[in-house]
Amino acid sequence: MQPLCTLGELMKLLFVSLGCDKNLVDSEDMLGVLTRAGHEIVDDENEAEAIIINTCCFINDAKEESVETILEMAEYKKAGTCKVLIVTGCMAQRYKQEIIQEIPEVDAVLGTTSYGEILKAVEEAVAGRHYQEYKDIDYLVPDQGKRVLTTGGHFAYLKIAEGCDKHCTYCIIPKLRGKFRSVPMERLIRQAEDLAAQGVKELILVAQETTLYGKDLYGEKSLHRLLKELCKVKGIRWIRILYCYPEEIYDELIQTIKEEPKICHYLDLPIQHASDAVLKRMGRRTTRKELTEKVQKLREEIPDIVLRTTLITGFPGETEEDHEILMEFVDEMEFDRLGVFTYSAEEDTPAASMEGQIPEEVKEERRDALMELQQEVSYDKGTERIGQELLVMIEGKVSGESAYIARTYGDAPKVDGYIFVQTGELLVTGDFARVRVTGAMEYDLIGVLADEYTE
Repeated sequence: MQPLCTLGELMKLLFVSLGCDKNLVDSEDMLGVLTRAGHEIVDDENEAEAIIINTCCFINDAKEESVETILEMAEYKKAGTCKVLIVTGCMAQRYKQEIIQEIPEVDAVLGTTSYGEILKAVEEAVAGRHYQEYKDIDYLVPDQGKRVLTTGGHFAYLKIAEGCDKHCTYCIIPKLRGKFRSVPMERLIRQAEDLAAQGVKELILVAQETTLYGKDLYGEKSLHRLLKELCKVKGIRWIRILYCYPEEIYDELIQTIKEEPKICHYLDLPIQHASDAVLKRMGRRTTRKELTEKVQKLREEIPDIVLRTTLITGFPGETEEDHEILMEFVDEMEFDRLGVFTYSAEEDTPAASMEGQIPEEVKEERRDALMELQQEVSYDKGTERIGQELLVMIEGKVSGESAYIARTYGDAPKVDGYIFVQTGELLVTGDFARVRVTGAMEYDLIGVLADEYTE
């Protein structure tokens, strides 16, 4: 019987990336390593000789999606069309033994700090040898070189740090991603320059927590310094910051956002709740008063800033009073963008064993009430934009219509809304255009090119 393939043979690879944008950066790094080695990337499971799944298991829904995807792809291995099946990422870190024991079709498993070994994993699996690699959880993977962008090429995520030291009681991330460690500034500048050379116009800074950037390397919070250096990169027009813990936002950072024209007046603040009792049980380091003061300061310093936040509803012990406090806070703060997750009990976290676990239907009712309130806030905010002229980035054309999908400085890709631009002109994805807002929906805007606007 002839072997299916030999060590070093080039293969057709299907890559599936699940979970967050930080995980996506790891996936793009792996794709870069594999394509430079000569492997071909395909998007059809039936063509793939090797399938790689970069998994997530942050909450239960993500865990289920990862398991279902692995099992689905294992069927192609059973059928013989796929010869190699590799699992990487958070689920591979957390459930390595279970994956190996319960899904025999899996040939290789790489932990969260071992994705730099992806080429070796493919080669070992091709040679018929099972492969596992789990480096120290606090290891910082070296620069993997040029990434293969999967975001369309006009925007890209720049992961500026790995891990987290906060240890919120509901969160498993520190056990999967290790302690907080910043990526050296010179390495990030090099990556940004390479991304700009590939046509990227918007950099989106991500980490488990961006606001602490540099404290471990340089002895003080240095996100403002990094931003100033990134602003010097030619070709980059927008820089957006996600995952800013409110308690870590500092004056130099606010001033840099305010003064540097390339930095979007947009911040993502994951506050999670506004009841002091719930915040304390969550292990968060803010109070409602402090959150209110931070939001007010940001709006005073940068009047046109767009603030996004995320909340968790149904946390253990959350009373109806706690929920009402959160509702009042959302109504008072009028966040421009807001998302709500129902609490997901994760094993090996303190919150999972807390008393006062909330029934799922109550979690969902509270989530729906918050989102209904936010829908009203969002619509009112959008209506206030009517008549304004905004710079937008084109994301694509609306099929069958003389209109394009675009984003303003206040819209992060994948999580926020869009502005639909009506025009007969030919526009290209990644183009910038000036648009006059003419209408608003619950989460999206409608507009026309500014030079086509008529009363």
